[in-house]
Amino acid sequence: MEPLLISLKNIIKSFRLGEEDLTVLKGIDLEIRKNEYVALMGPSGSGKSTLMNILGCLDTSSSGEYFFSGDNVSFLEDDALAEIRNRDIGFVFQTFNLLPRLTAIDNVALPLIYAGISKAERTKRAKEALVKVGLGDRMTHLPNQLSGGQRQRVAVARALINDPSMLLADEPTGNLDSTTSEEIMQLFEELHSYGNTIVMVTHEEDIAAHASRTIRLRDGLIESDNLN
Repeated sequence: MEPLLISLKNIIKSFRLGEEDLTVLKGIDLEIRKNEYVALMGPSGSGKSTLMNILGCLDTSSSGEYFFSGDNVSFLEDDALAEIRNRDIGFVFQTFNLLPRLTAIDNVALPLIYAGISKAERTKRAKEALVKVGLGDRMTHLPNQLSGGQRQRVAVARALINDPSMLLADEPTGNLDSTTSEEIMQLFEELHSYGNTIVMVTHEEDIAAHASRTIRLRDGLIESDNLN
């Protein structure tokens, strides 16, 4: 059995709204092992985006404990959380989040600048990542010269550049047509077969079916947790 990557213990998250506290997560217990491929589902307001932000160290819980690779990251300061994000977590968003004036290769290499990697090494690793996602022939193209599916592949290559422990994908096919969505899902399956841990938020059943496990949230609680 693979080692635990994520362990959440009684995670509660509340937000202050005027005079009232709104509790979005109401005691989440969850374990995810290395090399799992998990889909997070749930209706609007179920808490899935809040949970994803906590898993990605973009936010912290109000109470409870979050262990990532064995370390308790529940109460870390922003700088320490940023370090974990940069080193261990690759993000893929619905809107691609590419910089329009940078070529594909420069967009992919961006996280390595923050990591202090030399230009030659950045270029080498960015090329390798683009080849891995099937874009070896599009390296010098700008985002507006690429199709939606190609832009999402660039975003996936960028997410993989630091060889993260986990890939977090938030509605990765939300802006793509069904044929392109299927291509991106095939890419995710390949990445999973290479040993990547993937956690994906989606509201589409056919997209979630690609994962090996589906967790459904409702009203801030885990309603079901099933192997696909």
